[in-house]
Amino acid sequence: MNIIFLDKPAHPFFADKLGELGHEITHATDWSRARILAEISDFDALMVRSGVRIDQELLLAGQPKLKTVARWGVGLEHIDLEAAEKLGISIYNSPEGSMHAVAEHTVGMMLMLMNHLGRAERQLRQGEWLRRPNTGVELRGKTVGLIGYGNMGKQTAKRLVGFGCEVIAHDKFLSDYGDNYAKAVSLAELQARAQVVSLHIYAEGNYHYANKEWFESFKYPIWFINTARGIVCDTASLVGAIESGRVIGAALDVHEHESMSFTEVDMDKLPESFRYLVQSNQVVLTPHIAGWSEEAEEGHARVLIQKMFV
Repeated sequence: MNIIFLDKPAHPFFADKLGELGHEITHATDWSRARILAEISDFDALMVRSGVRIDQELLLAGQPKLKTVARWGVGLEHIDLEAAEKLGISIYNSPEGSMHAVAEHTVGMMLMLMNHLGRAERQLRQGEWLRRPNTGVELRGKTVGLIGYGNMGKQTAKRLVGFGCEVIAHDKFLSDYGDNYAKAVSLAELQARAQVVSLHIYAEGNYHYANKEWFESFKYPIWFINTARGIVCDTASLVGAIESGRVIGAALDVHEHESMSFTEVDMDKLPESFRYLVQSNQVVLTPHIAGWSEEAEEGHARVLIQKMFV
């Protein structure tokens, strides 16, 4: 099999294993779009992360030989899935590779948010020793609602049970998904009971899922965590929910205004709503790193090899 790498894999295991299996690799991370379109038909498969859009034009240019797309990572929003299906192209991604990292990061953000760890750390560095104003709220005993109960949601639930939480989950794409770690519930029940809410859903079909009406539908003020995709949360609606007290605090690893490849946020061009989050002591922000760990980098490689060739 001839495989073209349009993005650089983050761990050498993938390329090394492909070589052991007798596959030929071409590295094209510096190729122009024009060159990719001109030469893609020489390859049986391509490997991509999030930096290159795999649209209908590119998939058609690869025919009749191109039949496999390996997506190193989770989201598929930059791949034209409908065109791939029509052309008989198999799409493989690797959410299992980073599910543990995302789960740990999610719980870490909950603890950081509810115990004011970021704020207290910043204050202390500025010479302020403030104890009572930084009194935390325990995760133990809270009802945590998970929106989406795939790989990331399940691993997050496993960890939360260890903290003594009651975990409930809603997933509109699944049935019979309750287990020993989370009870499956309707969205209405989750919104009536949850005190902490964490998103674990794909971008596809979920643009601005968390909007004004969604935030207003919760019975209790909530702590809100998003380690899924930035565009599933309407930033302006989140700001409104914080200001109204519907959201006690928010922890965001992903951001609506990220670049397509998630490599940057242009701070000079951000709307006022995002600037509000940056300046708020009720908000914890990280730069889309929940799925990044030393173990996850190799994990993605192993998952793709398993799915593609075993």
